[in-house]
Amino acid sequence: MLSRFNLVVRPCIYMCRCVHTKEKGKPLMLSPRTNKGMAFTLRERQILGLHGLLPPKIETQDIQALRFKNHIEKVHDPLMKYVYVMGIQERNEKLFYRILLDNIEELLPIVYTPTVGLACLQYGQIFRRPKGLFLSIMDKGHIKSILDNWPDTNVKAVVVTDGERILGLGDLGVYGMGIPVGKLCLYTTCAGIDPRTCLPVCIDVGTDNEMLLKDPFYMGLYQKRDRSHRYDELLDEFMEAVVTKYGRNTLIQFEDFGNKNAFRLLKKYQENYCTFNDDIQGTAAVALAGLLSAQRVTNKPISEHKYLFLGAGEAALGIAGLIVLAMKEAGMPEKEAQNKIWMFDKHGLLYQGRSEPIEDHQEAYAHPAPDHVGKTFLDAINILQPTAIIGVAGAGRLFTKEVISAMGNINERPIIFALSNPTDKAECTADEAYTLTEGRCLFASGSPFRPVTLPDGRVFYPGQGNNAYIFPGVALAVILIGVRNISSQIFLEAAKALAEQVTNDELAQGSLYPPLSKIREVSIKTAVKVTEYLYANNLAFEFPEPKDKEGFFLSRVWKTDYESFLPDIYDWPESATKLPNL
Repeated sequence: MLSRFNLVVRPCIYMCRCVHTKEKGKPLMLSPRTNKGMAFTLRERQILGLHGLLPPKIETQDIQALRFKNHIEKVHDPLMKYVYVMGIQERNEKLFYRILLDNIEELLPIVYTPTVGLACLQYGQIFRRPKGLFLSIMDKGHIKSILDNWPDTNVKAVVVTDGERILGLGDLGVYGMGIPVGKLCLYTTCAGIDPRTCLPVCIDVGTDNEMLLKDPFYMGLYQKRDRSHRYDELLDEFMEAVVTKYGRNTLIQFEDFGNKNAFRLLKKYQENYCTFNDDIQGTAAVALAGLLSAQRVTNKPISEHKYLFLGAGEAALGIAGLIVLAMKEAGMPEKEAQNKIWMFDKHGLLYQGRSEPIEDHQEAYAHPAPDHVGKTFLDAINILQPTAIIGVAGAGRLFTKEVISAMGNINERPIIFALSNPTDKAECTADEAYTLTEGRCLFASGSPFRPVTLPDGRVFYPGQGNNAYIFPGVALAVILIGVRNISSQIFLEAAKALAEQVTNDELAQGSLYPPLSKIREVSIKTAVKVTEYLYANNLAFEFPEPKDKEGFFLSRVWKTDYESFLPDIYDWPESATKLPNL
């Protein structure tokens, strides 16, 4: 009897304890982390209590991905595509990221810009299951205990918004949760960061959007934004609660805060926390990378260009600051570099002594007024004669036919960046830029545009200046190398890494960025470049330093293929598990 117990009962106890999940039966299929759909093997179905709960066919993930592709091709409305794709994330996480990787060029504009903007606008209508952590001003004093409700304890990256400035759409309050969710999808898709280590957060302090305050489907607080000292106290409590629970080197990415809070909070927290603002620093890096690519075409370094920004908010100032840092690295004094950058906001040209207000963080780019100021953006172009115009105002088609033609008349190879998104907020289309400059412009956009064919048969493939080229790779390096603070120099290194990956053939086709199909490779190489800088400057905390840094990151990438819920003992041949004759 003892030998029979040892042969039968004890192995059974061992096998039950070795099953990777505590759940059995239908709960396995209801959790996106454990659900494999019809890919559960026969033994998994039998041992985990799933037998009979699924059709008898055993499917591969390849077949599941093919079923998705067949279905998505029949869905033409972008918002409905978003709902369908994100619905897969709610049911089967491994399959979700597999299909994103397989169809990155088609689906990146769906799960993030520009379609995520539509999803945020319709958040109350398309809401299915809550994703992320919702904190409100009413929770002040209890943030730590609410963080304890989040089921994953090994959080390495947090993306947080207060919903005040969602893309170019304005104050969407709690509907802004779509942005942190989308950003963290790209952490995993583009850089292979484990989704279990990612936490999206929306901080609800109210909204000044009157339409939302009257909307019965709105899901946040029905109150005006709290702009009192309680706002800062809530943010302070949140930041400290995160690092207390998850560690001092937890990455905290700020996303879509209003201009004043964005700059103020970045300055307040960046020395004491591992934090950055993607609207300021990520946008800056991807724009600078485009300019570094452009200089290979113009044979003119960025220090010899004159830049005119349409917009003077966080994106414009972030890009301008990183351009200045790049010029300083090339040997140009800071003030001389700043003098090459002008800005045009809703009040007109930014210059010293104008009657309209100038914010403290704009003063570096408020230069002495030119002899003739003018009133329009076209006037500013004709007066200043810039070699590059960069649109980040989110105000729509302000790069008019006259503006683009003027840039083409002034410059042999004009640089035209229409970076505002979503698409209807872009300053111009790719077709307008290439056509009106006869294909001479160096163009980049914030939203994707289709290839442009000119009357002479030349085809141009406009590059999208998407922050997804930057922040996933930076995050991968920061998380795995254990960085405590994120400086602007890190984003300069990321910009250089991105520009280096653009081939001459891609430049010849009009693209200043690598194709999105290479986004995983781009992110890994960006992480390597950032990591080299971190170790060289004694800013890394992961030791010993990996000799093969690319191999190090590739070995840590989260895999989308299904794992077995059963230990190796279940894979023994049938003869090995038969009882002997006793």
